[in-house]
Amino acid sequence: MDMKRTRKQLSPSSEHSDPRNDSVFRVAEKKSGFNKMRLMGILVACLMILPVLVLISVVYRNPPSDRFSGLAEARELEVKFKKGSKDDSSQPLNEHKDKLLDGLLTAGFDERSCLSRYESALYRKASPHKPSSYLLSRLRSYEALHKSCGPYTESYNKTVEKLRSGSKVGPTDCNYVVWIAFSGLGNRILTLASAFLYALLTNRVLLVDRGTDMADLFCEPFPEMSWLLPLDFPLNQFNKFDQKFPQCHGYMLKNSILNNSKTSLPLFLYLHLVHDYDDHDKLFFCDQYQALLQKVPWLIMKTDNYFVPSLFLIHSFEEELNNLFPDKGTVFHHLGRYLFHPSNPVWGLITRYYQAYLANADERVGIQIRVFDIGTGPFQHVLDQILACSLKEKLLPEVNNQEPILNPTGNRKSKAVLLTSLSSGYFEKIRNIYWEYPTVNGEVISIYQPSHEEYQQTEKQIHNRKAWAEMYLLSLTDKLITSSWSTFGYVAQSLGGLKPWILKKPENKTVPDPPCVRDMSMEPCFHAPPFYDCKAKTGTDTGAIVPHVRHCEDMSWGLKLVDRNEL
Repeated sequence: MDMKRTRKQLSPSSEHSDPRNDSVFRVAEKKSGFNKMRLMGILVACLMILPVLVLISVVYRNPPSDRFSGLAEARELEVKFKKGSKDDSSQPLNEHKDKLLDGLLTAGFDERSCLSRYESALYRKASPHKPSSYLLSRLRSYEALHKSCGPYTESYNKTVEKLRSGSKVGPTDCNYVVWIAFSGLGNRILTLASAFLYALLTNRVLLVDRGTDMADLFCEPFPEMSWLLPLDFPLNQFNKFDQKFPQCHGYMLKNSILNNSKTSLPLFLYLHLVHDYDDHDKLFFCDQYQALLQKVPWLIMKTDNYFVPSLFLIHSFEEELNNLFPDKGTVFHHLGRYLFHPSNPVWGLITRYYQAYLANADERVGIQIRVFDIGTGPFQHVLDQILACSLKEKLLPEVNNQEPILNPTGNRKSKAVLLTSLSSGYFEKIRNIYWEYPTVNGEVISIYQPSHEEYQQTEKQIHNRKAWAEMYLLSLTDKLITSSWSTFGYVAQSLGGLKPWILKKPENKTVPDPPCVRDMSMEPCFHAPPFYDCKAKTGTDTGAIVPHVRHCEDMSWGLKLVDRNEL
C-alpha cells in the first residue's frame, strides 16, 4: 500500500502509465542516493545554467547585422544621445537607417578598408536634401566608365602609349581629366569636386594626382578601380605646368596656336584655372571652347577655385545640370558625401573625439575661426565679434556676471561648442567665460578645441589629418558659425547641409555691424569667377545672368549657387 501511494504521488497519471515506467520507479526506489539532497543539488545546478542558456538564446536570436566594427560603439553612442534629450533633431541615425545615403553610395566595397563610408550615417542626421534619380543613374554610369577606363585597363594603356609616342590625335575609347593636387586642403576638396562634376558633364574619367597625402586622407570612392593617377604616368612633372607652359590652353589661344582643326590639336592640354588666371584662361567657361576641348583626349587641370557656379553658365551643360541638380544649392552636398570618405586613420580621429566630447550634448554648435590679419593672435576684435554673433543669433546664451550661481527652473540643456582655429587663444577665453559665470538660462556650456597648430602646415601629414577631421567634425554640428572667405568652413557647411552664420570680414580691427549674416545657401563660394559674356564677347556681371547663380554673402565679387526656394 505504501509503495502504491508513493507511485501515485510521483505519477498522477499512473492509471495510464507504461509498464516500462513502473520498472524505472522500482529501480529508483531501491537506490539510496535518490533523496532530497540530490534533488536540491539538481535544482541549484539548473538555476546556475539557466542564465547562460538565456544569454546564448538572445545572441543567436539577434545576430549582429553589420559586418564592420564600430557599429557596437555607435549603438552605444545612440543610447547615450537619447538620455536626457527629448529633441530628436540632433540624434544620429541608428544602424537600421540607410547607410547608402539615399542611393548616393553603392554597396559592395570592402567595408573594413574604409569604415567611414558606411558608418557616417550613424553620426549624422538624415539629410532633407535628396539626390535626384538622374544623379544616381549618372553616378552608376560613371562608375562603370571608370571601371572600364581606369588605370592600367586596356583603354588606359592605349591612350597612355599615344602620349609616350607623341601620336597624333585620333579616336580614343576613353577621355580623361587629370586633377593636380594643389593648394590647401579645403581648396583641394572643393576643386576636386569641381573636376569630378566636369568629368560627369563631359563623359571623362577623373584621375587624381596623389600629391603628398591624398591616399592617406581619403578612401577610394569608386568601386573596383582606383582614382589615383599611376606614378608612371608620363606627364607627372606637374610643377612645370604654368601659364607659359607650351600646351597651356590659355597660352595657345593667346598666341593663336589652337584652333578647331583636328589636325592641329594636341593629345593633351593644360587648363590653368588658378586664381591668377587671365582672360584667355577664362575662355574655358565658354561654349565654343568647350566644343574644342571635347576633341582632346587628356586634360590636365590645376585650380584652387570651386568653379562649379560658372559651369551653370555654360549653355551646353544647362540641361544636364538641371537634371542632375533640380535644387541647385545641393551640388557639393551630394558630390562631397559621394566622393570624400575619411581614411581609417582620420576616421579614428573623428569618432574618438566625437564620442568623447560631443556625443552626449543636447545640441552641438560649431565655430570655425580663420583670421587673415597679420600679427600674433588672439585679437580682441575677433573675440568680440564671435561673442556678438553668438549672442545676437542666440547660438550661445548670455552669462550673469553678478551672481555666482543661478538656479533657473526647467530642464537644463547641454550644449557642446566645437571651436576650430590655428590659435588656442579664442578657445581659452570663451571657455573661461562659461566657466567663471553661470548662464542666465541654466544651459550647461562645454567648449572644445581639438587642435591648435598655430600656423598652416599644408605639407605635414598629421596636420592635414587633423584639418580633415576638424572639417568633418564641424559638419556634424547642428548650428555653425564660419569665417568669411574660408574654404575650410565651406567644406564643413556643405557636407553637413548647413546654412551657417558667416562672420563678416572686419575692417580696421573693428567689429562689423552686424557681426555676422546668415548664408543664403550651403554651397561654397567661387572666389575668382570670370566676368565675361561669351556670346556678346564683352564684360558682364555673371552674378546677374541666371537666378540661381548669385554673388556670395562673404565675398561680393564671388559666385555661388542658390536653391530655387531661397531666391
